[in-house]
Order: sequence, then C-alpha cells, then structure tokens
Amino acid sequence: MKLRDPSLLRQAALVGGEWIEARPGAAIEVRNPATGDLVGLVPRLGAAETTRAIAEAEVAQKAWAARTAGERASILRKWFGLMMENQDDLGLILTLEQGKPLAEAKGEIAYGASFIEWFAEEARRVRGDVIPGHGRDKRIVVLKQPIGVVAAITPWNFPNAMIARKAGPALAAGCAMVLKPASQTPFSAIALAVLGARAGLPAGIFSVLTGSASEIGAVMTASPIVRKITFTGSTEVGAMLMQQSAPTIKKLGLELGGNAPFIVFDDADVDAAVAGALVAKFRNNGQTCVCANRIYVQDRVYEAFAEKLAVALSGLRTGNGQDDGVALGPLIDAKAVDKVEQ
Repeated sequence: MKLRDPSLLRQAALVGGEWIEARPGAAIEVRNPATGDLVGLVPRLGAAETTRAIAEAEVAQKAWAARTAGERASILRKWFGLMMENQDDLGLILTLEQGKPLAEAKGEIAYGASFIEWFAEEARRVRGDVIPGHGRDKRIVVLKQPIGVVAAITPWNFPNAMIARKAGPALAAGCAMVLKPASQTPFSAIALAVLGARAGLPAGIFSVLTGSASEIGAVMTASPIVRKITFTGSTEVGAMLMQQSAPTIKKLGLELGGNAPFIVFDDADVDAAVAGALVAKFRNNGQTCVCANRIYVQDRVYEAFAEKLAVALSGLRTGNGQDDGVALGPLIDAKAVDKVEQ
C-alpha cells in the first residue's frame, strides 16, 4: 500500500513555525510492530527545542485568542475537512506505526476528526454568566478566557484520536498547544500538524515535539508559561507530572490507567455477553485503558459462556493490520509482549 499524499508522512518535528528534519545518528527509529520494518525517522529533540516551542506558543497564543470565535471555528472546520479527505492516508500511517487493523485505524481517524468538528462549533458558544450578588451594590460577572499555553502528552494506543480530543477544545478556546506524542507513534501527530498548517493554523499555535520524554516533559512541567498539562497514560507517570507541576501551580487533566472487571451474571444474555466481552477485552488487541482486566462469570452460566467465548475467539484472525480479514494486529513492541508473558 502507498500513500496518495506522501507528504503526510513527514520525517520531521514542528517546533513553533519551523520544521526540524530528522538526521541519521540523532533520530528515533519508528518501526512497524507487525513486520519490524522501518517506517521512518523523527528528530530526537530535548530541552532547548521544547523551551523554544513554548516561547513561540506564548507569542502566537495572544494573537490567536484575539481572533473571534468564528474565525477560530472556521480554521478548525477546515482542519476537520482535511482529516476526512485524507482519512485513508491517515489510517494507513496509523496502521504502519501502531499496528491496528486498517479498518479500525480509519475508524479512529473519523473518531478523532469528530472532536475537531464538535469543538469547532462549540467555540462559537463559549459564553460567560451574570450571577446574583450578595449585596445591592454588587454584580458578579463571569468571563471565560483561554488559559494560555497548554502542554499535551499523548499515548501510542490511539495516536490520532487522543491528540484531536485534546487539541480540539484547546485551540477552539483560544489556547496554543505544545504536543509530545509517544515515540512509538509520532507520525500520526506529525500528519495532523501538516494538515493543521494547510487549514490555516498560525505558526506556533500547534507544535509537535519528538524526542526524550523525560527532557521534554521536565521543561513542560517546570515552565511558568505552560498553564495546563493534559496527559493520557499510566498512573505512575501522571503522579510524577502532578508532582513536577506543583511549584508552578498548573492545572492538570489526567486520564490514567484503568482497572476494569467484566462481570457476567447468571441472568445475562450469554450471546450478548460474549459479544460484549470481545469488544471490552480485544479492542485494539487489548491495548486500551478501558479494556477488561479480568472476567467474572457466575457458576450457572460459566460453562455456556466459556464455550461460546472460545468459539468466538477462534474466529479472530491475528496478523499484519494491512492484510484483509485481520481482526487483531500486533502488540506495540517487545516490552508489551514481555508484560503479557509475565
């Protein structure tokens, strides 16, 4: 399979308004988890580039916030449209670097684009409020204003949708965003930045930094310019980000690890329970924060449930996400395999 628009697979990071190309010897390799083939290289950036991106975001954000909600909404609508026009290419890029089946990847593109579309419209409806005061000579007026520069750290399991879900509301509200995508799946983020520039996002409003998570994250949390951190990932890293952000009193939005039992009671529709278990446990090959960690089944329906589940699982084909009929792609990397085996 080939991309219809090869420029979407750009081996570079966007720092403010400048694209920094990957250089062999100072780059991160991104490999297809199904085949081990090299997808491409991205720059190994660090503290200096992060500081620069934040500084440029601070400048750009003021002009972006000064635009009308309608102006911002118009650009976000164009971004949404470009995402949907390039759904096939974005889905292929996602499958190449993350491994999920192509149909599932294309579904994620539409899902991610829907956040951009929704928040583009919500941007027009950010209204304040007038609240009755506690005295005759008091009037309380609530104004909603953009918080400023937002730093985002996103995971590899939904490398398009998790970015769109964070960038959509931030940009609609008039904020700027500095993004650190997962090193396993940076090309989905970079492709979104390419399309964002085509849609008219001003330089500095949406940066994509690839490289050392510890270096980039440390600058994000320490910077007084960054007023909010949004993170999806493990509870351990979320706790660390909270601790590092405390001295600058940042707002945080943390979506952390799940712990989900799947429970089948003896009055359940067993066929429906099996279908639900397949979705709950095996979506994205089990690599989501809301996947079932364990299954509890009451005694009276245990045998029937186990038998039907085994039959259903036997029909799921595992393989390269680009191949027809594949329901389960690979795990993301060797560490994920080791975790399952343990």
